[in-house]
Amino acid sequence: MEVYVDKPKCTGCEHCHDVCPVSVFEMVPIDSPIEKINADKAPPEAQWKGQNDPAIYQKWNGVNDGHNHYQKKSVAVNGEACILCQACLIECEGECITIIDDTGTKYQSIYK
Repeated sequence: MEVYVDKPKCTGCEHCHDVCPVSVFEMVPIDSPIEKINADKAPPEAQWKGQNDPAIYQKWNGVNDGHNHYQKKSVAVNGEACILCQACLIECEGECITIIDDTGTKYQSIYK
């Protein structure tokens, strides 16, 4: 199983981290070294380069829902442990999670 997070779209809401039963995700502070933020298997276009996706940022910045948006980024540090329960795909505000199973089938987050 391969799991990665599209960092510019990640709001840092921590939903993926909270719902994952096998600890695939780690929340990394935004001021961490860029190598730590890009430690998962995200392709170059989905890696953190210091800029949030403008549309996602506009939608979630300033939302007062109990989450500290844009303070952290999610990193899929344990993707091989994924059991494809898809809880993260449903809960992801930024619709930034991709899972590719062992047959090559791709699953992408769709916020509920």
